Amino acid sequence: MKLAGKKALITGGNSGIGLATARLFVAEGAEVAITGRDPKTLEEALAELGPQARGYRADMTVADDRKRLFADLARDFGKLDIVFANAGITGRTPTGAADEAVFENVVRTNLNGAFFTVNSAAPLLNDYASIIFNGSVHNYLGQAGVAAYAATKGGVVSMARAIAADLAPRNIRVNVVAPGATKTPIWKRGSRASIPAEQAAKVQDLFSSTVPLGRWGEPEDLAKAVLFLASDDSSYINAVELMVDGGLTGAPFGAPSLRA
Repeated sequence: MKLAGKKALITGGNSGIGLATARLFVAEGAEVAITGRDPKTLEEALAELGPQARGYRADMTVADDRKRLFADLARDFGKLDIVFANAGITGRTPTGAADEAVFENVVRTNLNGAFFTVNSAAPLLNDYASIIFNGSVHNYLGQAGVAAYAATKGGVVSMARAIAADLAPRNIRVNVVAPGATKTPIWKRGSRASIPAEQAAKVQDLFSSTVPLGRWGEPEDLAKAVLFLASDDSSYINAVELMVDGGLTGAPFGAPSLRA
C-alpha cells in the first residue's frame, strides 16, 4: 500500500475528483478527512468510504469554518501527511458583461480558499508531507467567458511554487494537478443543469473530439495522478504542474478534430 499509515485531508472530498481521490487513498491505506458544504453528499461519501474516513462540513472560504475544521483535525488526526486542496467552483465572467460578485466569488473560492486551506494546514503537517493543488487546463486555453476561473487556476500554479519555497526547509513538496475536461458533477450544475440530454451528449462528443486521446477524463484518472504526487513515488518531484488532460494542451493537433 502506497499510503499506509498516512493521514490526508481532501477539501471538496464529497464528490467528483475529491471523492475519487478519497476512495483511492483509503484503498492505499490512508486515513482520510474530507470536507464539503453539502451535508447530504458528505454523508453519502462517508457511507461509501467506510471507517478510515471522517467528514467535516466546512466552507473553506469562511475563516471561522477553517478555524473550527483545523481544531477538529488536530483533535482527531493529530498531524497530517497529505493535503489535497481540491475544493473549487466555476463561474461565467464574460468581459464586458461580468457580474462583479460572481468574479469575486470564483477568486475567493479557488484562490483565497486554496491558499488559506494550506496556510491553516501548515502547522499540522509533518515534515516530508505532500501538498497538491487542483489546477486546470484553463491556465493555458484562453477560453471565452471564464476569465476569473482561468486567473485563479494560473494563480494556483504561481502560488504553489512560492509555497514550495516557503516549506522547502521542512522538505514538504508542493505540486499542482491540472485536469482537462473530466466527468464530474460540476458539469451538471448551474445553467448546464437545464441542457437537454441530446444536446449534452453533443457537447460531450465535441469535447472528446478536441482531446488527442479522444475521450473525457474520469475522476479516477485524476485520482491516480494525485496519488502519485502524494506518495513516495514522486519523492523528488516538487513545484511542478502535472497536466492530466489526454494531451489537450501538449499535443492539440493530435485531436480527432484536427488530425490531417
